[in-house]
Amino acid sequence: MADSNITKRALAETLKELMQQQPFGKISVGGICEKCGMNRKSFYYHFRDKYDLVGWIFHTEFIESVNLHEYDSAGQFLLQIVRYLYDERVFYRHALKIEGQNAFSGYFRQTLRPFLTAFARDIFIRTDDPDFYTGIVCDAFIAAITTWLADKNPVPPDELGRNLQKILLRFSRNFLEDHAESQ
Repeated sequence: MADSNITKRALAETLKELMQQQPFGKISVGGICEKCGMNRKSFYYHFRDKYDLVGWIFHTEFIESVNLHEYDSAGQFLLQIVRYLYDERVFYRHALKIEGQNAFSGYFRQTLRPFLTAFARDIFIRTDDPDFYTGIVCDAFIAAITTWLADKNPVPPDELGRNLQKILLRFSRNFLEDHAESQ
């Protein structure tokens, strides 16, 4: 692993540790560097700010590991998302509470939406506005996942994944039946 990635990983692990102990708003770049044994210059060489570091963690730990060709269905992909988020739930529960201009929730939605859209688009391909319908479904799933993560005792990820799959299947069937009848 390149030195750059070693440094980034060390900063990421330190931030994750700190977020288990205190709210993100109380964590400073200086605190991350001090706990990690690095100077601020090293931090700013790799990241714009602590918000950028949170995004980098999500991107490298989850997004880079995703290969849409491995999934036969949206359900399989949703299950991978919720399993990963469940394993890292303390970090993401705190990350999703970050407010303000650089809030992680916006990055989370913006990053997941294209992946979910890749699966949902086929359902709405023959509609007058597939982007509108796809967007609604994607936003609903992201909201469900966000709400689930906020729960102190979330249902197990496989149960949530099954429930999301059922919703998607039922919605798809009903939508396609209604759409076929209206033509």
